[in-house]
Amino acid sequence: MKLWRSLLLVYRELDVRLLLGRDLLVGRDSVEPMGNYGSVERRSTETERQTFHHILSEREIADALDSFAGFPQLVFGLTKGAANIEPGIVKVDQALKSLTRESQTRFWPSPDDVRSDLDQFAPAGKYDSIFIFWPQRDLKNGTAVPCDAWGLGMAASEWSNGATYAAVANPPSAAWTNETRGEVWLHEWLHGVCAHFAECGHLMPTRDADGGELHGYVRSSTGGWTDYYRDLMNGNVLENGKRFGIPSKAWS
Repeated sequence: MKLWRSLLLVYRELDVRLLLGRDLLVGRDSVEPMGNYGSVERRSTETERQTFHHILSEREIADALDSFAGFPQLVFGLTKGAANIEPGIVKVDQALKSLTRESQTRFWPSPDDVRSDLDQFAPAGKYDSIFIFWPQRDLKNGTAVPCDAWGLGMAASEWSNGATYAAVANPPSAAWTNETRGEVWLHEWLHGVCAHFAECGHLMPTRDADGGELHGYVRSSTGGWTDYYRDLMNGNVLENGKRFGIPSKAWS
């Protein structure tokens, strides 16, 4: 059985000033309903610094922690006990003070933005996986930092102190119940884990954790994409007549 030592850093407060186009509205991502967040493609040559000061409510933190608590159970069940998550949680006292520009108009909390906390709580060699939970949105007034998705995940590197790294934002409460408990953490974790096993010589299906629909799977209203993740985590994703993914024996 493979034990993955994992740490979740919870940032209750965000306090940043970002350089944005004057007419850039807050974008909509996959977990938000249309409304105040409306999808935006417009860009402006004029720019200004906009302040985002968001503080998570106790309910938002509780929702995230409840979902994270389901993550180890999900991994254990989908691999039939071949992989096991050892979770840890740290609630960071200070505000998240910077974000990294991911694209022309999108931002996220990269390892650089949480460097001091990574080095303090997750120095190289201590954890296999690191997660960040951050207040992208102020759900009360409808403002949000422009970001490409609910979560972002990447492979382990020196940048993240040798651990896989994933950042998950605060969504409306309904988003947590519209998927299997723990699914968003699993999904972003799999991006890094698939990269790890690909480096070990195991062939991954096209788009790894994002490849469910591409490979003919259908999202369940109760189970999310777990049928696909189960096959991905047991080397059973069919592509061009061959099976791809993480073989069950690779977890040992």
